[in-house]
Amino acid sequence: MKIALTGNPNSGKTTLFNAITGKIEKVGNWAGVTIEKKEGPIKSSLNSTARDIVAVDLPGAYSMSPFTSEENITRDFVKNENPDVIVNIVDATNLSRSLFFTTQLLELDIPVVVALNKSDLNVKKENRINVQKLSKALGCPVIETVSTKSSNNGLNELISKTVEVLGKGQSAPFDAKDVNHSDEKSVRASDESRYSFVNKIVTDVENRKTKSSSQTTQDAADRILAHKWLGLPIFAVIMWAVFSISQTHVGPLVADTLVGWIEGFQGAVGEALGDSVSPVLYAILVDGIIGGVGAVVGFLPLIMVLFFLLALLEDCGYMARVAVIMDRFFKKVGLSGKSIIPMIIGTGCAIPGVMATRTIKNERQRRTTAMLTPFMPCGAKLPVIALFAGAFFNEAAWVGTSMYFLGIFIIILGALIVVRITGEKHAREFFIMELPEYRMPSIKRATISMLSRGKAFIIKAGTIILLCNAAVQIMQTFNWQFQVVAEGAENTSILASISSPFAFLLIPLGFGVWQLAAAAITGFIAKENVVGTLAVVYGITNFIDTEALEMTGSATDVAGVMGLTSVAALSYLVFNLFTPPCFAAIGAMNSEMENKKWLWGGIGFQFGMGYVAAFLTYQIGTLITTGTFGTGFVPGLVAVALMIGAVVVLVRKGDQKAANKLKATA
Repeated sequence: MKIALTGNPNSGKTTLFNAITGKIEKVGNWAGVTIEKKEGPIKSSLNSTARDIVAVDLPGAYSMSPFTSEENITRDFVKNENPDVIVNIVDATNLSRSLFFTTQLLELDIPVVVALNKSDLNVKKENRINVQKLSKALGCPVIETVSTKSSNNGLNELISKTVEVLGKGQSAPFDAKDVNHSDEKSVRASDESRYSFVNKIVTDVENRKTKSSSQTTQDAADRILAHKWLGLPIFAVIMWAVFSISQTHVGPLVADTLVGWIEGFQGAVGEALGDSVSPVLYAILVDGIIGGVGAVVGFLPLIMVLFFLLALLEDCGYMARVAVIMDRFFKKVGLSGKSIIPMIIGTGCAIPGVMATRTIKNERQRRTTAMLTPFMPCGAKLPVIALFAGAFFNEAAWVGTSMYFLGIFIIILGALIVVRITGEKHAREFFIMELPEYRMPSIKRATISMLSRGKAFIIKAGTIILLCNAAVQIMQTFNWQFQVVAEGAENTSILASISSPFAFLLIPLGFGVWQLAAAAITGFIAKENVVGTLAVVYGITNFIDTEALEMTGSATDVAGVMGLTSVAALSYLVFNLFTPPCFAAIGAMNSEMENKKWLWGGIGFQFGMGYVAAFLTYQIGTLITTGTFGTGFVPGLVAVALMIGAVVVLVRKGDQKAANKLKATA
């Protein structure tokens, strides 16, 4: 038995899916979170029948007449996949908006059960819905549910009623059979009639108390937090506080303990191998695999604390206000208001962020957003931020905060450039998003979100990063004749010979050594590899406690081991954050752009932006701190000038294209 979960965005659909299946799919307070259908079996505790029941979580939709690709997925599944029962999740706090879609579902001759979700919020507002009247008016069962509660949530009754209606017919309370869908006037008239029908039902079944004359606490909060001028500095302060807590205070306390365990495990394995084992095998297993992976995993507590705090911000309704704050800036540079959502999702992982761009209807805006979304620092980049903030800037919270805002600045600048290159006028877009009410965030949901992301991080550390670090250790151990490299002759290794040509190109950025180039290269496979590779090539296991760096014998801090100034370290951080993302994210870009020219142009643009940003950071920073430009200023300036020149040429072609379009329409 297959049931389809349908409903408007932000109706609690995915939360209900998680509650009845036990899964932990991503939940958010905006459209675009569920970008593809997801399936899962109903929990045995809710399924008292002998049937195998599978629930399918479909993307949010407002209508069976699709406007976005998300709504296409929902319509096609409901019409073509023949689900046995449709469970329509209706937001009890916004009944009139939800029932338009409900009446369309009732016309499909598939049994429908309405889950009247968020019923607890109505009680708090002293609003009442007569469930029996609503069920009679719609001609289908209506069950009150609270999917965020673990008990007395109505889910058992919902599943029982779903099984009960299996195989029964479904009548439609609103007759739309005479609509001519090829005639716009006929469709509009039908929609108006449907809205009137829905409003009549709502008037009959709902007893709502409203105080329109007084300003609510929610309104007062929005006047400050979503203010067009105050909103942005408030967001900056909040992000600074998040990084301060996660990277400076709570995170390192837990990380010290975890790093101690990793070092103990590394030492135990080394003792177990003994002196009789091959030094090469010892280096690969203990130093390369355990040491490299351990260095990455050591940052897990910092990352999980950050994810937990971000989940709290999202759950309380604040992140939706951030979307509103950024909307006015994005529209001015030719992006859609919907471009904000993929970028906020991308702070967790760039891959779902890029995939969420499919909600944008305009092709150029969708491709531009897919190209720019990876500039937002994602979870994979957080270990790199944490490493350099802790090692070079005394765990200063401003480092992580500034990287987020630098990412936003690069996105805005990049959008302006792309608009000029494509020669398209700014399309007039309206960004409509329902702002969720402020609420106390759920510690449980934030914890589940944190553990889910932490699990994904550990899986990546145990697969991709492990294999990459093993390969890096092998390439560092042998030369091209597959002879073990002698101590002090690391420059003759396979890794050094591959990385050195790239290191030469990075001299104007302040880090032209093969070790740092190797870490940057492996970062294109997965950004966490930057930390793992640095641990392998420099023989550092503990990046959290700098006292452990004395084992390298070359310095007592990371700056001495890597030979970087603080300005060069900041440049290296900028380069790794704002050059092309991991291969998986590039694959997502390819899927969403559906155009190789855009894909390769986007990758080139990302590399150019990262290179120029790192060059300016190093050279200007060195000029400020020492009074002179840094090493390689002239060749770096030539390279940057060539990149900017290429952009200027493309912009002029775009301007000419726009002028030709204007003449053609004149």
